[in-house]
Amino acid sequence: MKRPQTMTLIEITQPGGPEVLQPRQAPVPTAGAGEVLIRVHAAGVNRPDVIQRAGKYPMKPGMSPIPGLEVAGEVVAVGAGVGDFCIGDKVCALTNGGGYAQYCAVPASQTLPVPEGLNWEQAAAVPETFFTVWANLFEMGGARQGKRALIHGGTSGIGTTALMLCREFGIEAFATAGSEEKCAVIRQLGAEAINYRDQDFAQVITEKTAGRGVDVVLDIMGGSYLNGNVAALALEGRLVMLGFLGGAIAKDVDLPAIMAKRAIVTGSLLRSRTLEEKAVIAQQLREHVWPVLAAGRCLPMIDQVYTLEEASQAHARMEAGDHVGKIVLRVE
Repeated sequence: MKRPQTMTLIEITQPGGPEVLQPRQAPVPTAGAGEVLIRVHAAGVNRPDVIQRAGKYPMKPGMSPIPGLEVAGEVVAVGAGVGDFCIGDKVCALTNGGGYAQYCAVPASQTLPVPEGLNWEQAAAVPETFFTVWANLFEMGGARQGKRALIHGGTSGIGTTALMLCREFGIEAFATAGSEEKCAVIRQLGAEAINYRDQDFAQVITEKTAGRGVDVVLDIMGGSYLNGNVAALALEGRLVMLGFLGGAIAKDVDLPAIMAKRAIVTGSLLRSRTLEEKAVIAQQLREHVWPVLAAGRCLPMIDQVYTLEEASQAHARMEAGDHVGKIVLRVE
């Protein structure tokens, strides 16, 4: 089938609310050296897309101004030096931006075969969250069998992924959410639910662990949660920060508490990692997680699917905070 010269993509016309996401026509990209060109069938929607749309994401050289950090589809072209993929392969990939489009060029090292049994929407919901959780909870956070973890935002895409992987790999998990309905989902995923609206999560952790605390905290809140997170940590525990929905600046930090616990406070941005770092994460996922997905376990929870042209509605739903799991765009 002959490839078209132009495609539909979603453009951020100016920094602002969901309404600034508008479809436009653009040339189909080409696969550069080390890249594959994917005919996108579905694209995941993630919090960094929302932050980028609002003009608050730290964009570095080489990052695409077109949102979309994960896609699933078919390989339609391969660039020079690519030997792992062929035209027609069904793949999912972590992009460097540009996923809200009918075609997307992606480094082959960030591309993986669609796990057996997953449809396009499920496959598109995997890369960003699974790369993020594996790199931060398991690698930086040191989570492994027999450890304890606290996951903030337990019903988000990141949260549900983290909880499923904790259950899969024998990690006792606690998670926060803001409603009884969401707490019920957390319990279904095998974790202890904490309703942050009427419970102090650090106090609950202290009580439930007989004062020991958790070995790792995966945090999306940032400044407002810092002292509580440190209080919830075990001796030599690790706080890994992924976001700052509760503020980018931490005030009145309890430094003696950090020192007394010999705590490690760290964090990362997946998008700004090097190609080499992302390639390592991809191979770790292929080895440790892809067999789990192919067996039908830890499948991404899909909240709602929109068309590509409904990207603004997808962003509005994410910002409303009512979603459970992943929001996905279907690309025709």
